[in-house]
Amino acid sequence: MRSRPTALLLVALLLLVHANHQPGMPGNLGAELPEAPDIARSSGLTLSSSSLPSAGDTVTGQLTLLITVSGTGTVEWMRMDLVGDSTTTMVNTTSSPWYTSFNTKSVDNGTYTVFVTAFDSDANATVTLESGSFDIANQEPIITAFTVLNAASGNGTSSSDRLWFNVAATGTLAFRWGASDDDLDRATLANVPGSGTPATDGPGTLAYGWDWAPGDLGEGTWNAVLTVSDESGYNVQDTVFIGIDRTGPSLNNVLIGSSGGWQSTSSVQLSGLINNADDGFGSGVASASWSLDNSTWTSTTEDAITLEFSEGEHTVYLRSTDRAGNDGEVVEVAVAVDLTAPEGLGWTLPELTTSRTGAIAVTFAAEDDGAGIDESSSYMEYGFDANGVGSTPDLTGRWVSLGTGGLNGSLGLASWATKSGQYLMVRAVVTDAAGNAMTTVPSSFQILPGLDLRWNATGTVIDRLVVKPTQAEGLVRITSTLETNEAYFGGPVKLRLETAPADRLSNVDWTVLETRTVDSADLNDAMEVIEWNLTVTTQGQLDIRVVIDPFDGIDEYNEANNAAYFVVTGASISPGLVPSFAPSLGLVLLAGLLVGVLGRRPRD
Repeated sequence: MRSRPTALLLVALLLLVHANHQPGMPGNLGAELPEAPDIARSSGLTLSSSSLPSAGDTVTGQLTLLITVSGTGTVEWMRMDLVGDSTTTMVNTTSSPWYTSFNTKSVDNGTYTVFVTAFDSDANATVTLESGSFDIANQEPIITAFTVLNAASGNGTSSSDRLWFNVAATGTLAFRWGASDDDLDRATLANVPGSGTPATDGPGTLAYGWDWAPGDLGEGTWNAVLTVSDESGYNVQDTVFIGIDRTGPSLNNVLIGSSGGWQSTSSVQLSGLINNADDGFGSGVASASWSLDNSTWTSTTEDAITLEFSEGEHTVYLRSTDRAGNDGEVVEVAVAVDLTAPEGLGWTLPELTTSRTGAIAVTFAAEDDGAGIDESSSYMEYGFDANGVGSTPDLTGRWVSLGTGGLNGSLGLASWATKSGQYLMVRAVVTDAAGNAMTTVPSSFQILPGLDLRWNATGTVIDRLVVKPTQAEGLVRITSTLETNEAYFGGPVKLRLETAPADRLSNVDWTVLETRTVDSADLNDAMEVIEWNLTVTTQGQLDIRVVIDPFDGIDEYNEANNAAYFVVTGASISPGLVPSFAPSLGLVLLAGLLVGVLGRRPRD
């Protein structure tokens, strides 16, 4: 019983092997063609075609095949294969017409054979047809040139390097193209400036270009597209990047020198000529030009130039030029050169005394005919000195800044009384707006005592100028009025009456006749009257003086007004009788007669 299943299995395997060796059906047409069985020789079908390539032919584009079936039999399916280095099935069909149109551009160029296989179901056999060996040589067009003539700049290869034109709206753009192919057909141009689209170039005669003049060429950018087609159905494209720019760039914020304004050197740099120019969405800034007379221009591609100027104010004319050749508007830039340092005029300070309290105003006057004084960069310095000479204040030991800057300031001390006899030294560093600076020679102002003892000029008099030099008649009275300019609490004030011969030699000293003492309490009203009596006993002129503080023990504002001087004459005649200087009566009469005679003389 076990032999029956074995026999059944063997039969099934034989049937499977037999099925795998049947001729391929349309669903299996992709399998390798089986070796035709002996029964194929008995098929009555014949395959033929006048469209099969012959040996040595060259095929391009579409390969159209029409297979004709003759004889007896039934074609159940037909397959057409393109056999080369590999096999490509062009068509696999089960119904007539037995036709295909195959695009040979879908396979590589090379040598091929067409192999046609048909299955005759009546004879259970395949019938074949084979072409000669032929070449597929498809060629796509190759664009060899695509440009626009007469561009101002650029090469058109990218959006960052366009072909730029400053053509007018009614102008012309000359597009030119070239291509290589064995069957060129036509070309089209799209995405161009202006309204409308250029006509197709071809088919037939090719102009290889367009002179495009729509009449409304506007400013802007375009990516013009060229499409070239051949008769094989190939299409290739190329793009040229173009732009139209008729507006020049603007130029702003040109920097003069390092900080603008007045310059302290004759060599002045102007920068920002390229970097600070703006061409908007145009072709971009290419260069800049400058002129000193707005007539003769010099071009530069540098962002900065250095020019030579004389002292004074100048105007430089500048403009920018873009890559399309458009000049921007002319910009006037003022360049001012000041090579001369400021000139100092002098100091203004109040009188400095030990009686002063609070701050004093200090001002230095200067002028600059060019850039003008720069108060923010100028400043004053001070110090205290023992004798008011030298380059550095010796008591302070250094220069001290006066205030926060500028040439107007104030100086305040806790006590000016401690500075009596010292010198306030000041100096100024003056800078003009161009940066020229000068430092003044130190100036000194002595701080004097505030107290001043003096004789009142109208209240200090002598009663007689000429006296008879005798003990009885030679008395002279001097009234002197002592004044003080402020309250005095320094103790007694010494006064002295002195005389000396008027015709004395230089080595003769004054003779002290009398000394008085005035208490400081007597000066509460700032005045004291002192009477002096002096008797002239000798003939001739006698110098008299009354002196305040003869030993200079009191520190005063002005020592020069501490003495009042008089001259008295001792004469032998009575006081008040002086010889007449009037002419005698006889001389007057004689003069009258002489004038009368001269008046009667005839005139010539």
